Amino acid sequence: MPVRTAGRAAAAAAAVLITLTVTSCDPLGAVTDSGSKATPSSAVSASGGPELSDPAVLAAIPAKLSSDGTTITVGQASAKNTVQVYEDLRCPICKSFETASGPTLASLAKSGKVKIQYTLASFLDGNLGGNGSKRAANALRASLEQGKFVPYHEALYANQPEESVDGFTAGFLLSIAGKVDGLRGTAFDAAVQKGTYDSFVKQSEKAFESSGAQGTPYVKINGKEVASTDSSKLHDPAQFAQLLKQYGVK
Repeated sequence: MPVRTAGRAAAAAAAVLITLTVTSCDPLGAVTDSGSKATPSSAVSASGGPELSDPAVLAAIPAKLSSDGTTITVGQASAKNTVQVYEDLRCPICKSFETASGPTLASLAKSGKVKIQYTLASFLDGNLGGNGSKRAANALRASLEQGKFVPYHEALYANQPEESVDGFTAGFLLSIAGKVDGLRGTAFDAAVQKGTYDSFVKQSEKAFESSGAQGTPYVKINGKEVASTDSSKLHDPAQFAQLLKQYGVK
């Protein structure tokens, strides 16, 4: 976890304690207003960047492709609690959720209390133009083969380009992969450059479309959709912890 200094931590906290309108990325547009309020929207490190999970925690969490061919399960299969997350890698609201609540989920997954099931959407490419969501989802699928899905997933959100910019190019994805120990190699690099898992990306988008999700992030906890009235809690670490308890995570 990044080391804080008192003065800079206070400034960072003040920067995110501004009441804002929580939005979601919408398949019918780019971003929609949910009408709810949240304070803060995400955690911020002393350096001004996102608060990241402990790399040792991330490295200890297993991930595998589930039998349906699209769901990526993070954590122990035997975990009693399940958090389902539907995301588009270009979605800035997904970044807000992962920045704020990702470290909590990682800790719970490592302890065996929760397993996280990810479905990767790519609808924002159609909304905004380009292929960044598809390329990022393909790269994440490739990282799964190398046992690096969890740290690479966090690294992509920590370095997410602006939503309107088709910034997830093959070169950029490989550059970020270079920050993850042991990920770069002949097989991974070729998969990113050639789109080896494009069929997975298409099927994953279809799974998202059939899920009933109206936008991303779309979260279910123990099979229950997080209500729109609770959506703001996804973007605040303390409120997210309470939300998990509310939805049955003991």
